Amino acid sequence: MLKVARTVAEVRAFRRELAKQGKTLALVPTMGFLHEGHLSLFREAARHADVVGASLFVNPTQFGPNEDLASYPRDEKGDFAKMEKEGVSIVFAPAPEEVYPDGEETRVEVTGITQGLCGKTRPGHFRGVTTVVMKLFHIFQPDAAVFGEKDYQQLMVIRRMVKDMFMDIRIIGAPLVREADGLALSSRNSYLSAEDRENALGLSMALKAVREAVQAGTKDVKALHDIGSAVLAGHHLKEDYLEIVDAESLRPVEVIGARPVRALAAAYCGKVRLIDNMGV
Repeated sequence: MLKVARTVAEVRAFRRELAKQGKTLALVPTMGFLHEGHLSLFREAARHADVVGASLFVNPTQFGPNEDLASYPRDEKGDFAKMEKEGVSIVFAPAPEEVYPDGEETRVEVTGITQGLCGKTRPGHFRGVTTVVMKLFHIFQPDAAVFGEKDYQQLMVIRRMVKDMFMDIRIIGAPLVREADGLALSSRNSYLSAEDRENALGLSMALKAVREAVQAGTKDVKALHDIGSAVLAGHHLKEDYLEIVDAESLRPVEVIGARPVRALAAAYCGKVRLIDNMGV
């Protein structure tokens, strides 16, 4: 049965009991409004530990002043039911003041890898992400944590933080999950009108076009960018960025070489900002 913990003390008591039993814990941090992509993370976590824990917390510090914190989709009761069905043992679903009590002044920031891509257009976003994830890691003391490759930059930022801070936590990346037509699953897809939903397919199609061009022999990154941008424009998507970067450092590359690279894109479909990525 799923245990719903509202306080840090409840989670720590649960973790101490697990330790007494010699059981390992894998954590899946979420902001709720769960879809199949999230559920795949719980299944992946179960392959790496005896017990799966989760968080359900819409983290205010990773939203900018003009972003969708107030309107971010929520379905706590439905999320708890999905977690229980997937075998999650405990979920930490706190009020904001439990995570950010009055008087707290500490933030965790990873530099360098956070500067480009989403970090360029969402200043402060990754500082909010790394701060809340560090808090969750200290609260849960997990042996492993699972993050989806859909938020690829976030995954790499968390890996860098854990490596730099000598944290004994395995960070596991789970494959991106798509709809049958190719659209990456996202809680924000619920914002899309029927027309926008059709146009949104241009994001994955742009990345696929880049990948196919690489496979056909195109190595020049500017040419690849132009190919992807044309697909975005053809689907009435406003490009935020479309970049081809080193798959580990996330530094932009100019020519496709021997090292693995990844194409990452963000675009506005109407008023909704969507992200996607693909190995190329």
